[in-house]
Amino acid sequence: MAIQGGSAMQLRGRQGFVSTPYERHQPEQTLLYQLVEKHYPVLVAQLAQQGKSLPDHVHREFDSFLKCGRLEHGFLRVRCDKCHFERLVAFSCKKRGFCPSCGARRMAETAALLADEVFPDVPLRQWVISFPFPLRYLFAAHPQAIGKVLGIVYRAISTHLIHKAGLSLQDGATGAVTLIQRFGSALNLNIHFHILFLDGVYVRRDNRPPRFRRVKAPDKSELEELVQLISQRVGRCLERQGLLEQDTESAWLDLELAEDADAMPQILGSSISYRIAVGPQQGRKAFMIRTIRPLDRPDPGLERVARANGFSLHAGVSCEGNQKDKRERLCTR
Repeated sequence: MAIQGGSAMQLRGRQGFVSTPYERHQPEQTLLYQLVEKHYPVLVAQLAQQGKSLPDHVHREFDSFLKCGRLEHGFLRVRCDKCHFERLVAFSCKKRGFCPSCGARRMAETAALLADEVFPDVPLRQWVISFPFPLRYLFAAHPQAIGKVLGIVYRAISTHLIHKAGLSLQDGATGAVTLIQRFGSALNLNIHFHILFLDGVYVRRDNRPPRFRRVKAPDKSELEELVQLISQRVGRCLERQGLLEQDTESAWLDLELAEDADAMPQILGSSISYRIAVGPQQGRKAFMIRTIRPLDRPDPGLERVARANGFSLHAGVSCEGNQKDKRERLCTR
């Protein structure tokens, strides 16, 4: 392999691809790496004292992360054919869990692909839906349920957009890409959907290309109706699958208990509810620092948020068809 110039690499920027000096990634100097390196063995030891252990795939994720970007665990020797300049590039873990380097690289590549080759140059809106705590646990423990729930959310929003454009389902069509997020801002387990919807509808026309018709941004009453509809349909779907029990006053999960030696149910539940999972303070609420917005500067995005039955639907972020930079940023959120 070779690199041009010996000391520069091509990176995507605002004006396309630009050259920038290469700097070796040094994960061992980051706070996250130091925390994992110090506390991961302690976590394993504390679980062992309780007679529990982590699944093998979790151990592999941690072990690979601790080797990612470290020259002592393997590297590629890159040499310029012209000036014979050499550089060592450490192997990356390429995992999909919590490695910031590999995750950011995959996120940037996916965003560039979506912005340049998937989405047309039409307005785009981000719809974010989050779920009650019990359903977050359900999706983590039974990921096969996510696909059916995502289908319900997509059909509800697409039908709303088509009807709002004054069309029937046979005469109009829209499109969306969903990015499933697993973490909240506090790195807690919070499975939610970021759905990038075309902010309008394509009108089907006989023997002619479809024409795009934009729709107005949703108001709060429309969002309230949508989130109520989604919560009801999701509840009925999970009930049919035998994952949820409902009566006239409440609902609860109907899950088989995992084996006692499996530590994941305990850890998942603690992360979802912001509680400490293991150690002498097990079960206590985790201390959190929050930023309070000034009272004289309300968040304009809150005008397009609705909640019902523990569900939350937000549709306050959008971009125009000619705002390619903003469209790519939306694809990385």
